[in-house]
Amino acid sequence: MGKYGKWIGGTLGWAFGGPVGAILGFAFGSMIDGAQTIETSGDVISTTQRGDFTASLMVLAAAVMKADGKVMKSELDYVRNFFLTQFGLQVTEDNMLKLREILKQDFPLNDVCYQIKYNMDYSIRLQLIHFLFGIAGADGQFHPAEINVIERIASFMGIYESDLNSIKAMFVKETDSAYKILEITPDATDDEVKKAYRQMAVKYHPDKVSTLGDDIQKAAKEKFQQLNNAYEQIKKQRGMN
Repeated sequence: MGKYGKWIGGTLGWAFGGPVGAILGFAFGSMIDGAQTIETSGDVISTTQRGDFTASLMVLAAAVMKADGKVMKSELDYVRNFFLTQFGLQVTEDNMLKLREILKQDFPLNDVCYQIKYNMDYSIRLQLIHFLFGIAGADGQFHPAEINVIERIASFMGIYESDLNSIKAMFVKETDSAYKILEITPDATDDEVKKAYRQMAVKYHPDKVSTLGDDIQKAAKEKFQQLNNAYEQIKKQRGMN
């Protein structure tokens, strides 16, 4: 195949998987050009057409990691540890190879996000945003450029501002973060707090992403636990039962 693998891969990606498929196909072809032997579980191109969470996650993660002009080892380690926890060693090694190739590319972020918007349920898009904030804070700080990219991604993907702020509050801590997570203000009544928690518990319940399998559902439990922690914090502050 010589040095044409990345172009063939990219063309196949556009044909079968839209912008995300093209990026993954280009990365896959680049690895072939580099004479790296990998084993993949399934078709990396055609699965993106079905709204593949992992492929979309890698592309969006690359956009966030490059936002501040440098890719930190801590960010790569965070992504690698996530994949290890969720998918096991073989899938992790394959995905990290692809991610390194994606990081070398320039791609139309808005087109990628629009593809995700129209092929993924809202709850799954929320889970992507949660993961991206985790990457942004992997080095112990949140660079404004990274936050800006996540906010752009959320906007392109059709995420409501209240939901974006809720997830952001799980990572960027402020005095009223617990209230932001529940999408209410500190002047809410106790009954409004309880109602907000019930609504958010439905929205963030791990079962909402059950169609992606046990591995992604397990990752969603972290977001759900942070919601519970926020509710317990407010209850304790107010002396609520």
